[in-house]
Amino acid sequence: MIIATDMPEVARCTVSKCAYNTDDSCHARAITIGDGDNPGCDTYFANSTHTRSKRSAGVGACKVDSCDFNDDFECSANGIQVGRQGDSVKCMTCSCH
Repeated sequence: MIIATDMPEVARCTVSKCAYNTDDSCHARAITIGDGDNPGCDTYFANSTHTRSKRSAGVGACKVDSCDFNDDFECSANGIQVGRQGDSVKCMTCSCH
């Protein structure tokens, strides 16, 4: 069964070593962001092999309590960007209060 839902798109991901990243675009079915106050990309995993999927990823869940875009554990931004911050892979769109 395929379930279609409206999700914000991962508009850009600059983490080229992620298995889901091809040409600065995330191709996972959906990603999960964060835990507590950390807006990390929980779906990220380093791999030299990259997905062949052409679909665009959506944000399936947001677990960042303090993000202004977190609405009942779902992202309400129009789209997000994911990138590196130090050694971490994070949602760069996160706007914490």
